[in-house]
Amino acid sequence: MSDLKVVRWKRHGQDRLYVNLPDGSAAAWADCRTGKVTILVEPYRHEALRLLRPLLTRPSPASRSSPAVKPKPRTTDGRKVVPELPPLTPPDDLALNRPGESLRCLLAEKGPSPAQRVLSWLLRRESEWDSWRMGLAGERRVGGELQRLSRSGWRVLHSVPLPRDVDIDHLLIGPGGVFSINTKRHFGKSVWVGDEMAKVSHGPPQPYARKSKAEAGRVQAVMERYADIPVQVQPVIVFVGVTELTKAATQFTVRVYREREVSALGPLSGVLDAGQVDALYAVARHRRAWLSA
Repeated sequence: MSDLKVVRWKRHGQDRLYVNLPDGSAAAWADCRTGKVTILVEPYRHEALRLLRPLLTRPSPASRSSPAVKPKPRTTDGRKVVPELPPLTPPDDLALNRPGESLRCLLAEKGPSPAQRVLSWLLRRESEWDSWRMGLAGERRVGGELQRLSRSGWRVLHSVPLPRDVDIDHLLIGPGGVFSINTKRHFGKSVWVGDEMAKVSHGPPQPYARKSKAEAGRVQAVMERYADIPVQVQPVIVFVGVTELTKAATQFTVRVYREREVSALGPLSGVLDAGQVDALYAVARHRRAWLSA
């Protein structure tokens, strides 16, 4: 008997079937409207397809009535127009960014002086910049964990800038696909993550999951625009320093880890070949590709 379980998820206009592993994480999922199946854990491909195919034999009524997708621009001979990026220069090369680069630059430019930091420490007075420094420490720790995956064919970028002073903490590209990673440091806190929101030590809801999914969508748009490689970008949230991490049973669309658990992405494979990884990485490291994301 299979250890995999099929769960239907209908929310926010989406209708999906998830094939879950015994630990509750998704091995694959299918869009009930289009019938498209996305394999997340390659060793379970055949078993996941065996379970999903009987459930996807008929398109749902919503799929038959859904509006047509707007076609992508094409040349007169039918080929898709793929915009070209200018030659990569050192100022535009995001591969040179260190983990937490955006926060480090912000602290260096606008943060307190060394004398002000010493005074705050002596007076035991909290500074408005303390949260930025803790965030920087968290991004550096997660960045170190991600860098270890390079031996398995993964590429990682840090502090990928988006318009309106927003950035993606880490972007991971490799054999298992593309992952948009958001780091949250809540030292000594307990965290619960739901479909859209998270709560830190039973505090007010924080839109962590919703924002992570939005970031993944922006990454996917850039990849498809400049690399012309269809890829499902998966959102990830990594919590640093938490004492307890709980994920809602209905949370299937965002991967949630502690900092040491992010290495679970390393063994994933079968989504991209080496040439596709190189092509996506070449686009992702180009700062100008993200200016209109």
